[in-house]
Amino acid sequence: MTQLTAISLFTGAGGLDYGFEAAGFRTAAALEIDARCVETLKHNRDWPVVARDLAEVPTAELLSAAELGVGEADVLIGGPPCQPFSKSGFWATGTARRLDDPRAHTLSGYLRVLAEAQPRAFLMENVEGLGFRGKDEGLRLFAESLAEINTELGTRYRASVAVLNAADFGVPQLRRRLFIIGSRDGREFRFPTPTHADRAEGDELINLPPYRTTWDALHDVTEPNETSSALKGKWADLLASIPEGQNYLWHTERGGGEPLFGWRRRYWSFLLKLAKNQPAWTLQAQPGPATGPFHWRNRRLTAREMARLQTFPEDVEITGSLADAQRQLGNAVPSLLAEVQARAIARQLLDFNVRRKLPRLSVAAALTPPPPAEPVVAVPAHHLRLRGEHAAHPGTGKGNRALARDSASRLAV
Repeated sequence: MTQLTAISLFTGAGGLDYGFEAAGFRTAAALEIDARCVETLKHNRDWPVVARDLAEVPTAELLSAAELGVGEADVLIGGPPCQPFSKSGFWATGTARRLDDPRAHTLSGYLRVLAEAQPRAFLMENVEGLGFRGKDEGLRLFAESLAEINTELGTRYRASVAVLNAADFGVPQLRRRLFIIGSRDGREFRFPTPTHADRAEGDELINLPPYRTTWDALHDVTEPNETSSALKGKWADLLASIPEGQNYLWHTERGGGEPLFGWRRRYWSFLLKLAKNQPAWTLQAQPGPATGPFHWRNRRLTAREMARLQTFPEDVEITGSLADAQRQLGNAVPSLLAEVQARAIARQLLDFNVRRKLPRLSVAAALTPPPPAEPVVAVPAHHLRLRGEHAAHPGTGKGNRALARDSASRLAV
């Protein structure tokens, strides 16, 4: 079967690539600077990997590794590191450095390869913060760069932009990401319509299957016996007192537990626990010891469980420690979401009909319903000293970290 070719930038653990692979694409060359990710890629596939910083790699070297000439690659894919545009930066301080962040040069690097390799189509993925209203300088840079490329090269690159929720396409995880997809010949790309919906059981008004749940994804995964998944830190023994599907807000005056914290004084994922009958929340790449989502059995997720929630192929093994796996998988694009977009790109922009179906990237509904929620325990006595009145968070950009930042700025003037 003929395979389309992809050049992959910021490949990470390969989430995008495995999705494109399922849609009939071959990763002709992958670029990744992180040594652990490179190890994972080489452990699982024989793709040519350029293990260097994109800023130091000429486009000609990438094309040589892919054995392709200018204009021959079918698609350029990649998700430049998203920290400069992350939503968490807004929560903590009310702002983020965005294009002023040195890490944002990766966006320009992607555009440089796009201009010099001239692929037939492209896909770029990032956090939805890249397109926040009033904070969309990254999107404007992309659009302006496309216009310059077209003027200089005579191409007709055209981009379509959408924020997609992975759960809408069968991924058992609520994960919103921004996608920019386009073609060299100016064809309009129409994003696929959702295949699943958030609806209550028995709701006949929505003619789509319900969201896939953590139970659908994890019910047949063997329970770990290693200690690496055990919780650590000062809050470890508090998690068992929080019901499935809840977080620390359970222990505020507006929750159902003890008033131990102020309302919204912590980030959403603090002591966040999965529920069997719901999709997972977004997996974090670099969580602290109390940052979820955690398993409903009050432990960290294993590498296999995270890979399931990210819909990685079953034959892929993430190398390194559990912390290494968390970072690699937390930064990845769910492979099933990538596959859905890849099939649409192949059909709409490349005139290629992907006939084969690879069910390994799909998540089927579990044959048995989830068991009852795990029981909760009483709050350990040493945490009860926190019980009392706690002020709610004053609002975005008004918390302690933002106030400290503003105070430091005034002193520096």
